[in-house]
Amino acid sequence: QVQLVESGGGLVQPGGSLRLSCAASGSIKSIYHMSWYRQAPGKQRELVATIVGGGSTDYADSVKGRFTISRDNDKNTVYLQMNSLKPEDTAVYYCNVLATTDLFPKSYWGQGTQVTVSS
Repeated sequence: QVQLVESGGGLVQPGGSLRLSCAASGSIKSIYHMSWYRQAPGKQRELVATIVGGGSTDYADSVKGRFTISRDNDKNTVYLQMNSLKPEDTAVYYCNVLATTDLFPKSYWGQGTQVTVSS
């Protein structure tokens, strides 16, 4: 079993910064990729950023140059550094991890953390 615990959300003014964390725990054999999604009111959940096992990263166009995804393999933790935040970044942010605990990879979701950007 894998559990994901997210933290770091909150209220910030436009132009401010937040750092989200997602710590994975449980009987993890391998982690193949870790991602951040977000869902704003009235919108579908969208992929924000992904980091794969080799360290390569990918970002949604809307956050390129402002957000950075990183990983601490020893802690099984993924981070999302969010700079130059805009009101349109307001959403619930979800961590997603593709990992194996036995034979086959499975996808796991965090509980979500609220990010509100407002003046």
